[in-house]
Order: sequence, then C-alpha cells, then structure tokens
Amino acid sequence: MTDELVVRVASAADRRHILELLARTLGWERTERSSELFAWKHDRNVFGASPAWVAWDGDRLAGFRTFLRWEFELDGQRVRAVRAVDTATDAPARGRGVFRRLTEQALEDLRAEGVAFVFNTPNDQSRPGYLRMGWEMAGQVPLSARPAGLVGLVRMARARFPAELWSASGAGGESAPSVLDHAGSMSELLRLQPRTGRLTTRRTVEYLRWRYGLPLLDYRVAVMPGGIAAGVAFFRVRRRGAAREATLCDVLVPGDDPSASRQLIRDVAGRARADYVLRVPTARDGGIPLPRQGPILTTRTIERRAPAFDRWALSLGDVELL
Repeated sequence: MTDELVVRVASAADRRHILELLARTLGWERTERSSELFAWKHDRNVFGASPAWVAWDGDRLAGFRTFLRWEFELDGQRVRAVRAVDTATDAPARGRGVFRRLTEQALEDLRAEGVAFVFNTPNDQSRPGYLRMGWEMAGQVPLSARPAGLVGLVRMARARFPAELWSASGAGGESAPSVLDHAGSMSELLRLQPRTGRLTTRRTVEYLRWRYGLPLLDYRVAVMPGGIAAGVAFFRVRRRGAAREATLCDVLVPGDDPSASRQLIRDVAGRARADYVLRVPTARDGGIPLPRQGPILTTRTIERRAPAFDRWALSLGDVELL
C-alpha cells in the first residue's frame, strides 16, 4: 500500500479490474452475465454512458465510483440528472477517504457538464456517508402490496431478506422485448400519457427498450385486452427468501384512467405467480399500504436543486436497485 492514491476518470483498460473489485466488495458474480449486466447498465444506457472514476493505490484498484445518467421532464423541460450506483472501496483502502475523494472529483466533473442534481436511494448503512457530503433526504417513496391470499400475506410478512438480483422463472405475461418491438403502438401509448406538472422520467420507446429489454433480467408485460395502445404494465418476479415477489415497475395507460390501471394491476397479480405484488401506490389502487418500508430518496445539488419531494412522480422502475 502506498501513501498516494491516484484518482482519475475510468478507462476501458480498467474494466476487468472494476468487475473484480465489484465481485470482492459487493458480491457480484465472476460470470459473463455480470459483465453483460454492467455493459447494459453503464455502456448502453439510452441517456448516455455512465461517467466513472477510479482510485488506484499503486497497481491495485482501491475504489470505483460511477453515476447512471438519467433524464426527467418537468413543466415541458428536460432535466439532466444522474443516479449514484455501484460504488466500491477495496477493504485494505477503507478509512483513507477513497469514497469522498472519488465523489468530490465526480461532482466537480459533472458540474462542468451541466448536470442538475444527483439522486439515489442509499440503504441505512451508506446513507450517513452521503449526508456528511451534502446529500439531503428528500422523502420516503411510498409502497403498497397486493398479497395473493393468506399464504402470500404470511410469506410477505416473513420476507426479511434482500431480493435476489436475477429474476425467478415461471412468471406469466409477455416478454418485454416482444412487446417493445411494436414501436408504433408503444409510441401512441406514450403520446397519450397525461401531463402531470411533476418530475417524471423522460419515457420514450428507446428508453423502455433499454430499461426493460435486457433478456437477462426477464421483465414481463401485462397488456390490456385492447392491445398495447390501450395500456401495459412492466413487472418482474424475484425470490426474497422463501417468497416470490413481483415488482410492478411501470403502469402506462392512456390519459388518467384509474380503471385501466386497476385492471392491469389485477392482471399482473394473476400472471406473476407471486406471493405478493409491490408497487408505488396511486389513488384507489386497492393495495395494502406499507408505511416506512419504501426506499428513502436522497439528492445532492450540482447545478440545480432537485424539486421538493411532493413534485416527484416516481415509479418502482425509477428506483429499483439494479
């Protein structure tokens, strides 16, 4: 171990070292599918490749910091933001300020790009470190659940383990890539989305293809009987301990039609073959509120302060850990 850390922008030559560090520190698999997941997330993002930084301690990678590019819309204007993800510090380098140095360099570079703000949903262990560096707690994303009967309710209550990364087999519905091949119908559905006056992800067909189209993650889609333009719901199923958990990521219906949304939620509950379905609730969606269980949203101003929490319109697809 040397006294001086070298902090710089990550390059292609760092990739194998980064993946090995993520395996050592975050439990990533040393497999081809982990490499593919990393490339999908950070190279092929429709909003742009992820800016990333590394800290080298001699010939050993001591730290890695990257931000997922994200774009929102607010009052008809595009808002460029980034999401903090995949931060890793090698065990021998902890306590040397690696996380802080990488983050400070990243914020300086992102400010020069004109990025508005950072957002993320850190867990209880990492949140204090972010708050010490100027992040602010915006609010807690609400969750509701729809259990599949008494057995589903019991399994949901006992699900105290982190959800697995990879999707479980056996979920119904249509595959997301097959639905997203119908670009014309998807474009028409997106055109009919209501203007809310709140901060929403800038959804395009290209965004949906990137976000839900990776076969490795096996996102599924429930489609309204009238076809794609009548409404769709994107979901996936993962194991959480003994329970099968369905995450309802995005529900898209024409206009503001609560009956169509409720029908899609019922359809997902039937097709998912899960013990329960989680979602960010809307009015009259029929779910059981889960107070104090949703992810806590934090933000950090770069060029522009993030809107107040009551102006955000988030789905689970926006905040799902990837």
